[in-house]
Amino acid sequence: MRFCYIVESQYRNELMPMSVAYQLMQWGHDVDLHEPQSSITCLSDMIRADYDAYVLKTVSDGPGLSILEAAEAAGIPTINQSQAIRWVRDKAIAITRALAHGLPMPRTYFIAHAGLLTLVPEADYPLVVKPTNGSSCRGIYRVNSPNELAALEMAEAGNSFFLAQHYIENSNFDIKLYVAGTHVSAIAKRSPLHPDIEVNKHSVPLTLEIHNLALRVGEIFGLDIYGLDIVESADGPIIVDINDFPSFGHVPDATELVASHIIEVASQQMARRLNIPTRERMTA
Repeated sequence: MRFCYIVESQYRNELMPMSVAYQLMQWGHDVDLHEPQSSITCLSDMIRADYDAYVLKTVSDGPGLSILEAAEAAGIPTINQSQAIRWVRDKAIAITRALAHGLPMPRTYFIAHAGLLTLVPEADYPLVVKPTNGSSCRGIYRVNSPNELAALEMAEAGNSFFLAQHYIENSNFDIKLYVAGTHVSAIAKRSPLHPDIEVNKHSVPLTLEIHNLALRVGEIFGLDIYGLDIVESADGPIIVDINDFPSFGHVPDATELVASHIIEVASQQMARRLNIPTRERMTA
């Protein structure tokens, strides 16, 4: 099979996703690496390139998603699909869609600018404040009271929308769930809200409740390769973040796992295209 791997320059030397690209090549597949910030994209030739699938591993606000959407517009399969990526990269959309489908999430407010944070009811404190387009645990703040809010200085205050979430009491560390298809791995990691608490990344026992919750996220958002952060509360696991194509750090055999699933998804999409009825092919 032939893949186009859209990779931001900052990921060019990182194990994930480059190890997956190399694994695909070792298995005999063709992989072209495309860095949108250092090369041009000839949209006129996109259809003629004859890729079986495009794979995206880019930052939230980079140009890679536009290229992925262009590939979809040309009828080329993508991993993940662009709509799913947009849903999870805008945290306001992700939270609302999750809540609409009954997923456990903290009580959350959308804040157009930092000055409006004062309107959040005091009953909802402590708060976790973060940008709607955040990634890699950047720009996350805990605010315990309105008095603390008055003293809060956020580097993102002038160029972001925000979410204000009720802080859920938990064990002071997050659990990262890495998902490729139906395979789920759980890894404990340090919480950005408790940087003073040392947590060595390690595997966490995967309960049936957490396993099913992870797969439910994939179904609701239409994701193939994704991750979610949860915390264990007195009421069970609560989702605090969802993202596309995470690092799969400390997941055993992550490279083979992700590469295999990319092949599986691309093969399924190819089969669906080949099974289109003749009449639909003629009118497409």
